[in-house]
Amino acid sequence: MALTPAAPAVDPPGLAARRIAADIIDGVLRRHRPLDEQLDGKSAHPDLAALPERDRALVRVLVASVLRRLGTLRHLLRHLLDRGAPADTPRVETALLVGAAQILWLEVPDHAAVDLAVRLCQADRRATRYAGLVNAVLRRVVREGAQCLTEVDSPTLDTPDWLLARWVKSYGSETARAIAAANGREPALDLSVKSDPEHWATALGGRVLPTGSVRAVVHGPVPQLPGFGDGAWWVQDAAAALPAKFLCSKLLGDISGRTVADLCAAPGGKTAQLAAMGAQVTAVDRAPARLERLRQNLARLALTAETVAADAAQWQAGPFDAVLLDAPCSSTGTIRRHPDIPWLKREADIAALASLQRRLIARAAELTKPGGVLVYCTCSLEPEEGVDIVGNLLSDNPGLCRLPISAGEVQGHAELLTPDGDLRTLPCHFPDPDSRMAGLDGFYAARLQRI
Repeated sequence: MALTPAAPAVDPPGLAARRIAADIIDGVLRRHRPLDEQLDGKSAHPDLAALPERDRALVRVLVASVLRRLGTLRHLLRHLLDRGAPADTPRVETALLVGAAQILWLEVPDHAAVDLAVRLCQADRRATRYAGLVNAVLRRVVREGAQCLTEVDSPTLDTPDWLLARWVKSYGSETARAIAAANGREPALDLSVKSDPEHWATALGGRVLPTGSVRAVVHGPVPQLPGFGDGAWWVQDAAAALPAKFLCSKLLGDISGRTVADLCAAPGGKTAQLAAMGAQVTAVDRAPARLERLRQNLARLALTAETVAADAAQWQAGPFDAVLLDAPCSSTGTIRRHPDIPWLKREADIAALASLQRRLIARAAELTKPGGVLVYCTCSLEPEEGVDIVGNLLSDNPGLCRLPISAGEVQGHAELLTPDGDLRTLPCHFPDPDSRMAGLDGFYAARLQRI
């Protein structure tokens, strides 16, 4: 009598999402791979696309929760582990991080969080012998974790020491803590709209910010939201939307028909803004793949711009009526949206990036016509990548001068401006009783004129 083959084992619901989340967390912490790279595009986790939409959303929430609260989680686990997580099996720590984040902050039944974390260990050959340890520790998290959280200073734990020390030096202790706290909260979605922001705020259940951006707490994939397919808006943090607006100064007036170079332009939010205002935009980026994404965004929005794949530091063209340079930087102002940044960046990166920024801004100045305007910006909180870059350029170039940004250009929010009239937004700006609706990316921008 023939034996019926055993049915293949079927993973319990939710295990695949936890496994992929654990892989992505390991990618950030062990292999230093950027989070966006693992979630989207050709380099995304190979199994992510096969998940149902609900599970893909769960992966994103799990990964973001662990990375936002990594310092707190590791502190808690050290308290509960007498000898720490086994150093030779990184999957044990990852399983503990994923399990503890669900127990403490996500609406997941405790028993499911514990069980699935144990199964993550059992599925790894080197970690399987620690499954009992993971089970015991997470059960202690269920019993003791909430109380432990009341006894720790999470904003400082969740910020690397070197980075927090920098913010204390630049902004003072109170503001540095406020920045760190803002980075620990999940932000809403900010949109730049072609027209009628009030309509789109209503359609998306959000509000219009004083800066003109629409902010909404949305559910589901962005491409399925009203207006996306029609090209009515694009995703862009409210702070990131400000520098392009500064080109429309009293000096330039109507930017329609003016020639504008957008350097380091991808993914294209600022290019879209300038094109929507009628400028003749040349968008330059050295990464062909990112430039292709920019073209796709422009096509969806029914906007046009010339695109050039080139190193902006060496690009020969122009001169232009205006130049916008959003320089590559440490991105420490965008941690609230990119929680992997504190764990990928090192303090030494800032000096290397500043060297690149000096070359880029020097070239941008050369591309600007006499009488033309140059706006330099970065999404960094570090002075070496912002005010120091502009100060050095002005010292070395008597043919350039600063055009201070007025309070009226930021709708009266003078707290967004430095004494010299540069833009300096912080993640703790724009407080709101609903924490999801609060905050801005940390941005620096200066507006200069070639005399």
